[in-house]
Amino acid sequence: MTQFLGTHKGKLDKKGRISVPAQFRAVLEALGTSDIVLFPSFRHPCIEVWPQPAFAALSAGHTQLDIFSDTADNLAAALFATAHPARPDGEGRLVLPEELVAEAGLSEGVSFIGANQCFQIWDTERAIAHVRDARARARDFKLTLPSPAARPQGEAR
Repeated sequence: MTQFLGTHKGKLDKKGRISVPAQFRAVLEALGTSDIVLFPSFRHPCIEVWPQPAFAALSAGHTQLDIFSDTADNLAAALFATAHPARPDGEGRLVLPEELVAEAGLSEGVSFIGANQCFQIWDTERAIAHVRDARARARDFKLTLPSPAARPQGEAR
C-alpha cells in the first residue's frame, strides 16, 4: 500500500514529540523512504507531511516559473521557507518544530489524517469537524472521481 489512508489519533507531548501511526510508517517503508517534509498547510490549520520524494516532485513545478517573478518568490517563501525535513526515529517518534505546532494550533490530542500521497496532523477536535464538513460538502456538491474504467484503454493516470 502506497497511500496514506484513514484517521489515526495520537498525542503531542510537552516536548513536541508525536508517534507517527504504524500504518503511515508502513506506507513510507513501501515507498522506500523514511525521509519526510513537514510544512504548514496552505488551506487548513494543520501540518502537511509529505514523503521527501513526493515533496520533491510537488516542488519541481517551481523550477518552471520565472525565477524572479512574484509567483516564484511568494511560493518559495510560503513553501520552502517554512518546510522542515525530518525523519522519524526507529520507534516512529518525531519532534515537531514549535512554529508548526503553534501555526496549526495543536494541543495534546492530535489526529493524523490520510490524504492519499501525504498526510496531515491536526488538533483532534478540528480534525473531526474538518472531515465532517468535507464529507457534507462532497455530498452537497455531488463530488466524484473519474472511474478508472472510464479512461480510454492504455491511458495513464
